[in-house]
Amino acid sequence: MQSDPPSSRFLARRQLLAAGGAVLAAGGSAVAQPMQPARAKGPLVWLDLDQAELDAAYDQSKYAPNQTIVQRRSTVNSEGVRTRLGAPRRFAYGPTPIEGLDLYPTKRPNAPINIFIHGGAWRGGMAKDHSYAAELYVNAGAHYIVLDFINVIEAGGNLTPMADQVRRAVAWVHRNARSFGGDPDRIHLSAHSSGAHLTGVVLVTDWRKDFNVAPDLVKGAVLCSGLYDLKAVRLSARGDYIKFTDDMEQALSTQRHLERLNTPVVLAHGTQETPEFQRQTRDFAAAVKAAGKPVQLLVGEGYNHFEMPETFANPYGLLGRAVLAQMKLS
Repeated sequence: MQSDPPSSRFLARRQLLAAGGAVLAAGGSAVAQPMQPARAKGPLVWLDLDQAELDAAYDQSKYAPNQTIVQRRSTVNSEGVRTRLGAPRRFAYGPTPIEGLDLYPTKRPNAPINIFIHGGAWRGGMAKDHSYAAELYVNAGAHYIVLDFINVIEAGGNLTPMADQVRRAVAWVHRNARSFGGDPDRIHLSAHSSGAHLTGVVLVTDWRKDFNVAPDLVKGAVLCSGLYDLKAVRLSARGDYIKFTDDMEQALSTQRHLERLNTPVVLAHGTQETPEFQRQTRDFAAAVKAAGKPVQLLVGEGYNHFEMPETFANPYGLLGRAVLAQMKLS
């Protein structure tokens, strides 16, 4: 017998749990109250997903009920890091107020550099709320940098300015590394969610043509829960606030430009993330491998989308261990 597609089974299970929860909340019992019929599936929009399922597959709140709790925890943990390490050094990498970065320096001379690019559905997030991992890397002997950049709403629905700013920030770090005791030849990137999408775009930059620097400027990257082809994203509800064009979709779909990838990548997703976020990571890993480029796929068992990046701050966590290994730090 042919089984249902994984995404359909996952959604059906969520509907069952939601129905049971609603009954208990009303003071009844699962036996006494009849279950509501499952929603009728509409026309397929992407793979085996109809529009409602596709929209949900790009909406993490549908799969992570503790989203607000975890995000608040990250903010508090970032405040704690600043208390222990001190305020970061702030540098401008571009002319507009948002084009800045927070540097948490290490005491090791000529140290490697890890640049973190935060997520937020391209709509939100600030560097100050994503410094929770700084302490780990600073104590291990690496400079830790978190970027600020424009969001897609402020950019009028265009993702291109975001990608351009992140590219310029990485180039700025390369050119100015020695001024703060960093090694320009040991730059690594780490990122989460929409930040991982932007970082993927950075990794396929034509560095020689656009910035007159070596094609392997970035020596390694650990990308968590990213989006690497924008076709499905464009079809989802995210297309309501991102003004996609064919050119934008093509230019900012990293998976379509693997000939320019010169960086070993570690890719990761959690088992409790949406089916599309899991698929995007698996498909990208397979494509990179098929292109003959170095790639490793990690799966966080039991982690949802917002819990995964917390492991960047733990030397024994899935992502913290991966970053330290890639940077050859202990």
